[in-house]
Amino acid sequence: MARRRSEPGVPGIAALARRALAEDRAGRDRTTALLFPRPIAAEGTVTAQAPGVLSGMAAARAIADALGLRVRFARPDGARVRPGTRVLTLSGDARRILAAERTVLNFLMHASGVATATAHAVRAARAAGGGLEVWATRKTLPGLRDLEKAAVVHGGGRPHRRDLSDAVLIKNNHLALLPMRTAVGRARARARPGERIEVEVRSVAEALAAAAEGADFLLLDNTPPARAAAIVRALERAGRRGRVTLELSGGITPETVGRYRRVGADLVSLGALTHSARALPFHLTLRPVRAA
Repeated sequence: MARRRSEPGVPGIAALARRALAEDRAGRDRTTALLFPRPIAAEGTVTAQAPGVLSGMAAARAIADALGLRVRFARPDGARVRPGTRVLTLSGDARRILAAERTVLNFLMHASGVATATAHAVRAARAAGGGLEVWATRKTLPGLRDLEKAAVVHGGGRPHRRDLSDAVLIKNNHLALLPMRTAVGRARARARPGERIEVEVRSVAEALAAAAEGADFLLLDNTPPARAAAIVRALERAGRRGRVTLELSGGITPETVGRYRRVGADLVSLGALTHSARALPFHLTLRPVRAA
């Protein structure tokens, strides 16, 4: 039976599936229309072709639903796969399975690539007992944000803020227009009760100033490990470290995240998880099903 637990946290997935099918003109497959004028009962089995972490099953279900196909999940999102692992089966008219094939595989390949990259970063961040958390960013592909954020969670990371309405983050371009004290004070005065304020900083002086003004989060952006460690030590000497959460970001990849384990920060956010993840390959094998 299909497992609904494979479908968390992807609002709007039905509309996304319909747009993807329309983009591929799934209802106007010239080859299939010429070769198969009548329905053919069939099953299409999707298998992994490389090791990694599975994600994208909500999209697979949405595509199956849009085309009137049945889907059975063999693995849940977040499962480890290797070459030959069967992840799902589509059942119904072969013509509709052929129409769904590329779109299903595209979603699985991309989402699983994001989940796999996240899992790699999480392992590197936690190696040798490190407690650094791995978070995503808003550097997502247009239209795929919720799919990608879910994939980060499937890989063991955290989604961070979904969009501009989701949190208060005062960045350098805000501070180009307002002094830090004014910006933090204004945000604090107008924020919702309990809402935390994050400020981007690039130096010891900026970090100490933001912490002194009452920032809850400090974002150390494009800060090399040695400089980030110096900022952490300065906050400790000033008695401010325990009052703020420290985020590292900017140019960090799953391959380089291990360099930041000993900085003393709380989390690292990686745009590379979503904008540069390498696709994990999958394959669909179709076979006719004889009537009982």
